[in-house]
Amino acid sequence: MRIAALETSTEWCSVALWSDGEIASLEQRAGHRHAEIALPLLQQLLARCGTSASALDAIAFGAGPGSFTGLRISCGIAQGLAVGRNVPVLGVSTLDAIAEESGAARVVVCLDARMREVYYACLERAGDEWRTAVAAVCIPPAAALRPPGGGWCGCGNGFSAYPELTRMVARVVPEVHPTAAAIARLAAPRLAAGEGADPALAAPLYLRDKVAMTIEERGAR
Repeated sequence: MRIAALETSTEWCSVALWSDGEIASLEQRAGHRHAEIALPLLQQLLARCGTSASALDAIAFGAGPGSFTGLRISCGIAQGLAVGRNVPVLGVSTLDAIAEESGAARVVVCLDARMREVYYACLERAGDEWRTAVAAVCIPPAAALRPPGGGWCGCGNGFSAYPELTRMVARVVPEVHPTAAAIARLAAPRLAAGEGADPALAAPLYLRDKVAMTIEERGAR
């Protein structure tokens, strides 16, 4: 089973290939260049692994939340690749991917959503999946609910943007971000269970519809 994965929801751009349990990946800081970097990076990875897009069984992508433009890029590329090869797609939560990348068992994920808000969730490992302890929301930092119990690891750049949130966790690793390798690891058991979807049904998970503040709102803050 071969799955190509893309992750472009943050300033990082990464791609990965899952091949029968083995993962290869490439990553680079993209800034705002995800659209021009992602597909060539994937082609480079496939060539390095001695395979081609025609050999893929599915395409996985970081569905969000995250950068609105970044989410559309990974979703669009996944749809294009999948339609052209008649394979299914799997959208994977970027918050789950951060938890997966952390290596911890209990993770408070907090991403800076701009506009004085964060994408926030509390997740606990349950086998190959992540169980929700506090559901994903887009909220002002002050509204973040304290996770139940103890032993939580805080991950994501929201902890750097809003240091006051660190009081809710035992330790903080703000540099942990979603990667295509984590997307691939989470997608593989789902594909094996038959969860792959029609490419036409692929869609980003925004959590928030608003892209930017109005001039009046920026002035007030």
